[in-house]
Amino acid sequence: MFLPILFTISLLFFSSSTHASVFDFCVADLSLPIGPAGYSCKKPAKVTVDDFVYHTVGIPGNTSNFIKAAVTPAFAPTFSGVNGLGISIARLELAVDGVVPIHTHLGPQKLFMWWKAQYFNCGKTLAKAILSFNSPNPRVQLLPFALFANNLPSEIVEKTTFLDDSRVKKLKRVLGGTD
Repeated sequence: MFLPILFTISLLFFSSSTHASVFDFCVADLSLPIGPAGYSCKKPAKVTVDDFVYHTVGIPGNTSNFIKAAVTPAFAPTFSGVNGLGISIARLELAVDGVVPIHTHLGPQKLFMWWKAQYFNCGKTLAKAILSFNSPNPRVQLLPFALFANNLPSEIVEKTTFLDDSRVKKLKRVLGGTD
């Protein structure tokens, strides 16, 4: 009776203390393709300090576009040190009259930390925010592009958005869709 219990306990102990590929970090190996679970890990011997340093988030973005906004990501493809941590950040800037389009992130949650402003910058100065995600590579889908930068017939888009023909065609022209 004692032997089966001892065997079971020792099996649990030894199986949980194997030398499996478990690290405190998993720096993305960007030379390999991304898979369903993210990037493969670099070999620990090839990891450098530079993999954990990322200065680009401190550089102002270019807000001279039609939404007057800039996002500077620190995601796994650009900041390989966050790959295995399940986190990432981004810098958001909105020029005066800038706007954050209606969007969704496919999977991750997001936390905003605004310096000053809202989703629309109605102030007189540049608005800045830091975004924090619980994903190393959060993806985004912008609703205006999903609705109007496509090849769906305008009649279908009109029915689903309750917009008239001229507005739908104007938005499709601006965002690169076809009638």
